[in-house]
Amino acid sequence: MLDLTQGQFVKHVVMHPFEGFEDLRWKKSGSMAIATVIVFFLFFQQLAYNRMYGFQYYTDYDKVFNIIPYIFRSFGIFILYVVCNWAMCTLFDGEGSLRNIYIVTAYSLIPYICGYLIGTLLSHFLIKDEYIFIQTFEIIGLAWTVVLFISAMKAVHQFTFFKTILLILLTLVAMVLCVFLLVLLLTLFQQVIIFIFTLYTEISYRFRV
Repeated sequence: MLDLTQGQFVKHVVMHPFEGFEDLRWKKSGSMAIATVIVFFLFFQQLAYNRMYGFQYYTDYDKVFNIIPYIFRSFGIFILYVVCNWAMCTLFDGEGSLRNIYIVTAYSLIPYICGYLIGTLLSHFLIKDEYIFIQTFEIIGLAWTVVLFISAMKAVHQFTFFKTILLILLTLVAMVLCVFLLVLLLTLFQQVIIFIFTLYTEISYRFRV
């Protein structure tokens, strides 16, 4: 069993995912603070990729900047996945706690974040004919994150490989259902507010008349 600092554990799980997450689990290690910083970097990566990419690749930026979609694609989706995965793992007798799922999910995102940030930086120096080099970093980062992600879920819940894949798929389905219900709830609230406002306007008009 390795005796590493919190920072060294981050490097360990990224470079050695199959044993790194197991070590992380058995030592009850991992830092909520570091995981939260990683999620903030995810937000910055989403922002950089969509707003700071090289002009020769993206020239149709919106004139009006809205930060809400970037918050949802980073913090929103991340938290939604953690909660839904924790809810699903209780049905499958998984051993992962909400804290552990939060930490290992954040750690798994490091290659994805780094790959796309490097791609965003290179987009200012490479021409379109050299876009393959940018894609290489982005694809490698995404692929390595998938490996880390599956290894993390397998280790934190102590599942078999196929049961881990099933849990991830069911978590994604749960996320879609949660988003659907949230949109439905917001639409309902909007209709209620519009009805109350219309009723108030009508009553006010009747009193004035």
